[in-house]
Amino acid sequence: MIASLISDGGAAAADPGHFFRSPGFLAAEGVTHTLRVDAEPPLMAPLVVREIEAGESDAISPYGYPGASGGPQPPPDPAAVDWSRTGLVSIFIRDRIGAVPCLAGGTARSRVWLADPRAESGVRKRMREQIRANERRGWSVGIEPGPDAEGGDRAAFVAAYAETMRRTDAAERYLFADDYFERILAEPSAWLLLAGRSGEPPSAGAIAVTSDGHLHYFLGGTADTALADSPMKNLFAAMIALAGELGLVLHLGGGVAPGDSLDSFKRRFANGEAEFVTHEVVADPDAYERLSAGREPAAGFFPAYRA
Repeated sequence: MIASLISDGGAAAADPGHFFRSPGFLAAEGVTHTLRVDAEPPLMAPLVVREIEAGESDAISPYGYPGASGGPQPPPDPAAVDWSRTGLVSIFIRDRIGAVPCLAGGTARSRVWLADPRAESGVRKRMREQIRANERRGWSVGIEPGPDAEGGDRAAFVAAYAETMRRTDAAERYLFADDYFERILAEPSAWLLLAGRSGEPPSAGAIAVTSDGHLHYFLGGTADTALADSPMKNLFAAMIALAGELGLVLHLGGGVAPGDSLDSFKRRFANGEAEFVTHEVVADPDAYERLSAGREPAAGFFPAYRA
């Protein structure tokens, strides 16, 4: 099998029915190319190609869980693919959740939490009590398809998200411009959920997206003024209900690190789990070894020369 790159902004890998490979998301993420592995059917993965130095490049899949479209079953063994025609030093692919991997092998990066509305609820008793207490305080959640979200609703979410990123000192990677939200919410596979108290504008929100048989919690935020009530609990309950209406399993994600406060919070809603798998391809071993010489990256960091 031979792998090659198509300079098409990810168009060949686009799959409008799945958010993480949808045209709006790929454009928002700045996808530059499609990786094609000649198989039957061909495997197509969206990639962001990045310059390393002096004419050398590597590539990474966009944020989230895009995996690839197409591809044979069983998935190709990376060792059986000729990567040389890509012209890349390395390729890092984030795979889909709950689906057959796009490539054989891979690295289990983390455990993520699932909430299946068709099974016995995983929402803990104490959490259910807190959700009902918020409802008595006047909190409610509105849900609308992303393309139907009005400018004021988008602005309310962006404001809550921005306050959350400032509060948590988030990495620059997560500080999105307004046009990022406009592009992703224009996708039919995106949903906007907003939480607010009766008579007040929304002060917390979440974006949920459908892709590969799941409803995924994608982005969320809470305004500083709403932290005491923690309305994100109500938003998660509403996402589980939405997943039930759509006949899907809700993928909640995990934490920044296993067992941290975010991971523990999401676990309180879960009744299942899955693995988040990535694929680390060294396409040019000589260049990879040269660029990585003398580096001591943290365990599991790839590519080593970007540590």
